[in-house]
Amino acid sequence: MAYVNAYQPPPPAKPAYGLHGPVPYDINVAFPLDFTQLETPRLKLTPFIPSIHAAKYHAAISDPAHFYRYYPFSSIEDPESYLLFMDALVRQNPYSVLLAIIDRTTPDPDYPEWGGKLAGTIGLLNYSPTNLSVEAGVLCILPEFQRTHVATHAVGTLLKYCFTMPCASQSESGLGLRRVYWYTHSDNEPSLKLAARMGLKREGTLRWAWVLPVGKELGKTPRKTDLLAGLGRDSVIMAMSWEDWEDGAREIITTQMARME
Repeated sequence: MAYVNAYQPPPPAKPAYGLHGPVPYDINVAFPLDFTQLETPRLKLTPFIPSIHAAKYHAAISDPAHFYRYYPFSSIEDPESYLLFMDALVRQNPYSVLLAIIDRTTPDPDYPEWGGKLAGTIGLLNYSPTNLSVEAGVLCILPEFQRTHVATHAVGTLLKYCFTMPCASQSESGLGLRRVYWYTHSDNEPSLKLAARMGLKREGTLRWAWVLPVGKELGKTPRKTDLLAGLGRDSVIMAMSWEDWEDGAREIITTQMARME
C-alpha cells in the first residue's frame, strides 16, 4: 500500500494589525455588544484599544512575571509581545473581544475623557452562536485595584449581559446565552474564590491541560523522560448556566455588587 505524507509546516502567522492598529481600530466582533449595558455607576467596560490603553496598562504592572504567574504563556510578559499575542488570540477571532475595565470612582487626570481610570482587562472568548456559550477570560486586575470593587463589578456586569435575554425590557438587553465558563490555574486561589463568590460552579479539573513555557514555576513536574521540559498545568473549569442564573445566581451577583458599593 503506497502513500505519501506531504505535510509542510505553515509559515508563522503575521500580525494583521501590528502593535496598535489603524484609527479607527477594528474590534472585529461577530456578536452583539451594547456598551450601554456593560456599565454600572462604579465601572464600565469598553473595547481595549492598544493605541489608547496599552501604555497605561503596561506602566501599571511593575513585575510582569509575577502578575502573569498563573497564565500558561510567557510572551505576554513583554508589552510588545502582549499586543501581538492579543491581536492573534482575540482580535483576529471574530467570536472574541478584549475589554478595558474603567473604574469610574477613580479619575485619571491624563485621560479625563475615559470617565475614570484603567483598572484592568476582561474578555469574552470563543463565543458560540451554535451552542449559546462563551468563555469569560483574560481577567487581569491591575495591582492598584486588586481587593476593591473592580473584579466583582466587572465579572457581575459581564455575566448579567451574557444571561439577559435580548430586548428583555426597554432598559435591559443581553446575549441570552445558556452557559458561561471560566478556566483557571488549579493553584490560582483568588480566581477560584472570585468565581465561586459570583455563583459559578466547579465542574471539574482538566489534568495536564497545558505544557507551560520553560521558566514558569507554578506547575506539576513531568516524568523524567518527558518530551518537553516545561512544567504541566491543571486547569479548573468553573461555569454558570442559564438555570443557575434563574435559580439564584442573578440574586447572588446583585448582592455581591451591592456589597462592594
